[in-house]
Amino acid sequence: MRILFMGTPDFAVPSLEALIAAGHDVCGVFTQPDKPKNRGMKLQPTPVKVCAQAHDIPVFQPVKLRDGAALAQIQALSPELIVVAAYGRILPDDILAAPPKGCINVHSSLLPKYRGAAPINWAVLNGDSETGVTIMHMAHDLDAGDIIDQAATPIGPEETAAELYGRLASLGAELLVKVVAEIAAGTAKRIPQDGSCATLAPMLSKELSLVDWSRGAQEIYNQIRGLIPWPAASTDVLTGEPVKLWGAQVVEKRTDAKPGSVLAAGKQGIDVACGDGLTLRILELQAPGSRRMAAADYLRGHPIPMG
Repeated sequence: MRILFMGTPDFAVPSLEALIAAGHDVCGVFTQPDKPKNRGMKLQPTPVKVCAQAHDIPVFQPVKLRDGAALAQIQALSPELIVVAAYGRILPDDILAAPPKGCINVHSSLLPKYRGAAPINWAVLNGDSETGVTIMHMAHDLDAGDIIDQAATPIGPEETAAELYGRLASLGAELLVKVVAEIAAGTAKRIPQDGSCATLAPMLSKELSLVDWSRGAQEIYNQIRGLIPWPAASTDVLTGEPVKLWGAQVVEKRTDAKPGSVLAAGKQGIDVACGDGLTLRILELQAPGSRRMAAADYLRGHPIPMG
């Protein structure tokens, strides 16, 4: 099938590679414009652009989608189907209507749960035990189109959002190839979503970062797992400076200490009292201007008062 692919981050790369490996004619790739990164602030291509160029696929990076220019490019490419995976832009109705077989999206949740920009993170933040991927027909409303197929997977009790991200990218690519074959054969399903069951997964922000130690230990642990790699959970209860938290574990040790109190600090980590009377042990952290390190290494240069 002749396919136009739209995607930007690492999550989308397995889907693009899977379509190529399955023998489809990927006639072009739309991806976000290059952005400056790192200390030198040099323009960096998106992961999808790098993949497309490695396969000699034409790359388009429109700044706008509603001025008619992007639509003209799509019409010139004449795709039968548009496949979208984490493109990062909302497609206007004229583009949605352009390909004869429509537009489909690889979404990293079991819709209608977690419509929006950060479904992987919110599944971990909320302590879910299961998530998955959905391939859906795209519609005017965000993530509200008819479902074609879904694949579920458990979330490990210690799995971070970054780890789950990679697994769902692979799962989505596998399911995408199956669905595209069904679309080509005319056997793809259309299952309307129940909008009354929809939940939202809004974009992450730095405001989510600071740990509130009056919450339960498992909730805080989920916050740490769910905000990796960005914006990362943080706390200032250790030495007064904000440190990012990269690893922790819930310790089934009861305490009546004030939430946020440091109970112990040593080779095993830094134990902090939580609001439910349990303890969270910080295992890995990052001080401002420093690298990630084990909590025991951090303690060598940062004595922490108890209580």
